[in-house]
Amino acid sequence: MFFTRAPRLTRPRLIILAGVLAVAGLLLANIQAGSAHAATTRTADATAQSGSSGPKPAIVLVHGAWADSGSWNAVTRILQADGYTVYAPPNPLQGLPYDSGTISSFLHSVSGPIVLVGHSYGGAVITNAAAGNSQVKALVYDDAYLPAKGDSLLTLTTGGCFAVSDPSTVFNFVPFPGAPPGVSDAYVKPSVFPGCFANGLPASEGAVLAATQRPLATSTFADQSGTPAWATIPSWAIVGTSDHAITPADQLFMAHRADAHITQINAPHLSMISNPGVVAGVIIQAARATG
Repeated sequence: MFFTRAPRLTRPRLIILAGVLAVAGLLLANIQAGSAHAATTRTADATAQSGSSGPKPAIVLVHGAWADSGSWNAVTRILQADGYTVYAPPNPLQGLPYDSGTISSFLHSVSGPIVLVGHSYGGAVITNAAAGNSQVKALVYDDAYLPAKGDSLLTLTTGGCFAVSDPSTVFNFVPFPGAPPGVSDAYVKPSVFPGCFANGLPASEGAVLAATQRPLATSTFADQSGTPAWATIPSWAIVGTSDHAITPADQLFMAHRADAHITQINAPHLSMISNPGVVAGVIIQAARATG
């Protein structure tokens, strides 16, 4: 087998080749520098648009009674698409002290700043769960209770579908093992649920929500709230003007008392399902304002 020897480059050719390589190196360096500058500019623009150079807070979503964490699905998708870490832990619905303690413990498992959100009865839970927690930078109440110290669901509900003289017209009561004397699980009657919670939603969706509801222990109605976290943590309130469960008047009274930033929308009690974009927008507003 024979190999052909490569021709030897003369000195002029070597000089020309060296010059070509030098020019190519300069061009590559300029391209890399331009790319780095563009990347830095994009990062700076993104930081400016976010309104904060710090890390985004985690968002913790707490559902209310006769619901579960799935009620936050649409809001969760929007927040995640915007780069937020979202948690939607189950609310036990076994009484305000127990439920608040459960959510409080969960908050301690989250690192960094937190925006804590509660819907309906979940508002009472976050009001107690966030007390004394320096990680919680903002509270967001979505068609929710904002209790002061000593308030209960009974004292704060002055109208709406739950303000009835005979609770058996609204609830089905079911015993559960180990319940204290006189305590049972309360389910909203399927015939009441669509008009009370899901007005404005398709009837088929309201029927599914009624069938999949989680009950609330009846003792919860009279549980008294402790020192409110909203006294020291900035708060936002989303008020559904078509809410039949917690009337807009009751919501506005509590929100004004808490000095909350108020957003009113034409929505039913389940505004995080009917208007998830608005609800997510207020949560993002709270996150940016306190980040």
